[in-house]
Amino acid sequence: MKATVMLRRMHRIQTPLGGLTLAATDQGLFGAWFDQQSHRPGMEDWVMAPDDPLLQRAAHQVGEYFAGARKAFDLPLDLSRGTPFQQQVWGSLAQVPYGSTTSYAVLAAQLGRPRAVRAVGAAIGRNPMCVILPCHRVLGADGSLTGYAGGLDRKRRLLALESGAPAG
Repeated sequence: MKATVMLRRMHRIQTPLGGLTLAATDQGLFGAWFDQQSHRPGMEDWVMAPDDPLLQRAAHQVGEYFAGARKAFDLPLDLSRGTPFQQQVWGSLAQVPYGSTTSYAVLAAQLGRPRAVRAVGAAIGRNPMCVILPCHRVLGADGSLTGYAGGLDRKRRLLALESGAPAG
């Protein structure tokens, strides 16, 4: 019996914050990573597919976001790379409204795990969908900018964009 191979397709786009790689599987969008972002998976066996309908749709929505015309993403997501806990944390990120922020402690409490602040932070650090699952909206308990796999400058600029300032 032949093993099933999951074909991962990718497309690179430019944003006001630098290059962004979008990746998809047959189950949905698999990732969105800025250049030089921490925790990017190896992509050696992935296929460039700029004409892939899902990747085109994702690129279009990311463009709308950076133009200030989109506040939420409407894309099927494949979060299978994460553990059940990570998937739960990543799902909670989608509930943080555009232009708002929250803290790691608040997210941990919302997940019913108030003592798991560090675990929530670690899961957020592994978020495979930067911008799309808005981990940039999560701040330290004192409101400080803490950790962002894409870099604190990008986090600051994403928050500025959502407050009405230009992202570039």
